Amino acid sequence: MIPGRDRKRPESVLVTIYTADRQTLLLRRAGNPIWQSVTGSLLWEEEHPSHAARREVKEETGIVAPSGWRDWQESHTFMIMPESRYRYGPGVTVNLEHVFSLEVSTAIDVRLNPREHTEHQWVVIDQALEMVWSRTNFLALSHLKQELV
Repeated sequence: MIPGRDRKRPESVLVTIYTADRQTLLLRRAGNPIWQSVTGSLLWEEEHPSHAARREVKEETGIVAPSGWRDWQESHTFMIMPESRYRYGPGVTVNLEHVFSLEVSTAIDVRLNPREHTEHQWVVIDQALEMVWSRTNFLALSHLKQELV
C-alpha cells in the first residue's frame, strides 16, 4: 500500500440535485442528523472530481444520469471537524470541495444507502437553504438559486 493511502483524501465533491421547478434533493445523514446535498470524498486512485460526483450520486441515491450534469468550476475549503480528523493524515485539517449539480426532470424517488442516510426530501431551494448546516452547501444552493432566476 502506498504510504498515506490508508487515510481519507482531503478532497471531496458536493452535488446539488434539482428539478426545473426549483425542487432540490436533501439527504439526512445517519448518525449525525443533518440535512445536506450529496457529498463524498475522492478516491486516492487519482479520481477526477467529475467521476467522484457521478459515483457518489449513484452510491448515495441510486440515480444514474447520463446527462444534466454541470461542473460549476468552483471549489471551497472547509475545516474538517475535529472528531473526523483521525480519518485523514497527520496534520490535515482542511478539505477542498468541488461543486457540481445535476438537473433531473422530476422529483424522482431515490434509493438511500442506510449506512449513510436515513431519509430524503425534495424541497424548494429556499427551504433547503434553511435546512442545510454547512457553509459550502449553503453557498452551492445559493449559487444554483441565482442561476435559476
